[in-house]
Parts: sequence; C-alpha cells; structure tokens
Amino acid sequence: MGKKSLKIVIPMAGLGTRLRPLTYSKPKQLVTLAGKAVLDHVLDTLSGIPDCYEIELINIVGYLGEQIEAHISKHYPHLRSHYVVQEDPRGQSHAIYLARHLLEGPMLVIFADTLIQTDLSCLLDNHEEAIAWVKPVPDPRRFGVAELGENGYVRRLIEKPQDLSNNLVVVGFYYFKDAKRLIEAIEEQMQRGIAINGEYFLADAINILLERGLKMTTRPVDVWLDAGTPEALLESNRYLLENGADNSQEARQRSDVVIIPPVFIHPTAEVKYSVIGPHTSLAEGCKVHCSIIRDSILAEKAEVTDAILENSLVGRKAQIKRRPGVINAGDQTSLTF
Repeated sequence: MGKKSLKIVIPMAGLGTRLRPLTYSKPKQLVTLAGKAVLDHVLDTLSGIPDCYEIELINIVGYLGEQIEAHISKHYPHLRSHYVVQEDPRGQSHAIYLARHLLEGPMLVIFADTLIQTDLSCLLDNHEEAIAWVKPVPDPRRFGVAELGENGYVRRLIEKPQDLSNNLVVVGFYYFKDAKRLIEAIEEQMQRGIAINGEYFLADAINILLERGLKMTTRPVDVWLDAGTPEALLESNRYLLENGADNSQEARQRSDVVIIPPVFIHPTAEVKYSVIGPHTSLAEGCKVHCSIIRDSILAEKAEVTDAILENSLVGRKAQIKRRPGVINAGDQTSLTF
C-alpha cells in the first residue's frame, strides 16, 4: 500500500517588521536561533509525522523568498517542495488561496514564527475532519483562543478575548482532512470581505467552516515558543539551549575561552580570550575576540572584538568593536566605538 500525500503549507511572505533590522536582508524564518535557522526548528517538527504520509512542502514566499528556496534546497533536498509567491501580503488565508492548485486531500498549515513540540502520532489512522493545536496560558488576551462546545469540538475561534475564562490559545498549527473545504471557506471569506486592515486571517475562514458544521478537535502542545520579536527570539533561545541545543561540553575543549553554560558554539566559530554565556549562540563562521557575550545570538560570520554584549542580536557578517550594552544589528553592519 502506497503512502498518503500530506501537504504542508507554510506561509512565509510577511516582511518581519518586528525583527528589523535583521529582516531587511533576510526573511524572518532564516534568523538564527540556538544554532539553526528558525525555519529549521519548524521543519524539525515534521520528523514526528507518521511514516504512512509522504510529505510535500508548499512554501508561500514573498520578499527575499529566493533565500528560503536556497536554504531548503541545501538543507532539505529530500523533501518535495513547491514555492508560491505572494507578492502582495494580504494575510494568511490569501497566502493559502494562492496555492489552491496544489491543494487536495489532507493538509497541515504551520505558521513559521511559532515553534512547537508535540506528539504528531495522532495523525496515524486519523479520522478527524480538522485539528487545532492549543496551549493553555495564564492570560490569553493577547492571542486567539479556541472556544469548545459541550461535545468537545471547537465551536469558534476568538481573537484576543476580553476575559480569562477561556485560555486555550491556538498556536498556529492546524490539520484539515480535506483541503478543498478550506479553500471554499476562504473563497467565501473573500467574497464577504471578512478582513482586518486588508488582511484575510485564517481564523475567520475556519469560523466559516465551523458555521458549516466542521468538526474540529484540539490537541495540546508540550512546548510553544515565539520567534517573532527580538525579546521572544532571545527567550526562545534560552529555552532551546536549556533543553537540548547546548554544546558546552564540546565548547569547553577550546583554549583561552571561559564557557558559562548553556551555550551553542558552532564548530567553525573562532573564539579567543573571551567569556561566552550563559544563553549565547554563535553560528557558523563567527569570530569573537577579547569579549564578554551573554544572553545573545550571533548569526553566521558575525565578528565581535573588544566588546561586552548582553541581550543582543547580531546579524550575519556584522562587525561589532569596542561596544558595551545591548545591540540589535542587521546583516553586514559595522559598528566601532
């Protein structure tokens, strides 16, 4: 018996304005996090999908999308991948609709600025019409939540609820048994003009499906991390370093370096006469000399000399010299003080 096709749609056309200046020259999905691109952490989640499925990636890209295509081609050549360009970012539903010619049968929709850890074995011999992955949080008012009916199915999705009575936050990870039903709901959403500031949100299309009688269940996630802002990126870096990404034991074999765990230092990084950590990630080809760096992320080939950095993000090929404090420097920036 052959494998079933599972389409995985990843909308990635947003400009990532909250992560500027890092995202002036790269998509936010390629920002470095605990030794990998954010997108790598997202795609790592797919390893938990049951073997009965043949995965097919459908990447919705926009500004600098060619970098995403090059990254996936280099690091995930085994994955069958399609690329659809969303030139005018008009929201999540619009992004999915642009790929409608590629969509039929079961599909996952994954928002690429949120990282989750969950058991995906529920997709084995799955008969659910739809699934929303959720995470209970103390204060859900900044997020969207799933309101459940007495039968346990999702009644509707509510964006930014005004009270704390329902704390099941939807984390941007959905399964649909029949992609065509979702496309039909998106068409109705657009015909009815259900948008916010010109953007069509997936939650509204899902609510149309729920009005039509879709039976959507929920599944919990064990971990939910955000990578959409500098503060969230650093917090997620801390968590990942504390939970498996740390390579302090290897890093301590280096001479003339003090390592304060947890850290990730790429084997090709050059570090001399410096103190690294805690919660610091140095990507491929970094050079750090005579510096103290903690709670920070350095992207590929970044260079730091005679500096003290904390809570900082340094873009690829950026150069920082003689600077104490907090830095958020984009790619190829050069700062000397």
